[in-house]
Amino acid sequence: MYSDLALVLGQIGVAPVQLGGTLLVAYLLGSVPFGVVLTSVAGLGDVRRIGSGNIGATNVLRTGRKDLALITLLLDGGKGAAAVLIAGHLYGPNGEVLAAIGAFLGHLFPVYLAFRGGKGVATFLGIALALHFHVGLAACAIWLAVAFLTRYSSLAALVMAIATPVLAFYLHGPLAMELDVVLAALIYLKHRGNIRRLVTGEEPRIGGGKKP
Repeated sequence: MYSDLALVLGQIGVAPVQLGGTLLVAYLLGSVPFGVVLTSVAGLGDVRRIGSGNIGATNVLRTGRKDLALITLLLDGGKGAAAVLIAGHLYGPNGEVLAAIGAFLGHLFPVYLAFRGGKGVATFLGIALALHFHVGLAACAIWLAVAFLTRYSSLAALVMAIATPVLAFYLHGPLAMELDVVLAALIYLKHRGNIRRLVTGEEPRIGGGKKP
């Protein structure tokens, strides 16, 4: 199910309660910082004071707890997927798009952490899986392949983010790629520092260094 992004945004005035409420609830769900919660409950301290300071699974991995990193990855992806699937069931394609935007912005700019959040990769993948499953699977495969071959988590995210809209366009047409383009642009924005370090050769690989 796909809906023109501009059309959806234009309909907020038509159904402000449903669509505005969907955006807000999805944002609050996306704001839940599972990496922070899990490391704190496990007695590892605040993950924001560990390694790169990021709240995502890659930095949780730097605590040495692979299990917590995996759970963080699944929960960060799961909140994006859950927001989209629930909103889609209640309000159809328009709800899906707004829920995707809300959950993604919640992870990037969480209200619970003074709007200083993660980089959105796992949440983006969860959203992609919920919106167009085959595209999401391909995106996950691309991330895993690049990460395995290069050991750069950030490079894997950047390649995946730019490939996903292309895949959506190829498999489902132009309407399917509009949201992916917007979210991918935000991923690139959040990876500005990583891009600079990749260019200069200073970006650490998975399993070493302190930067995300």
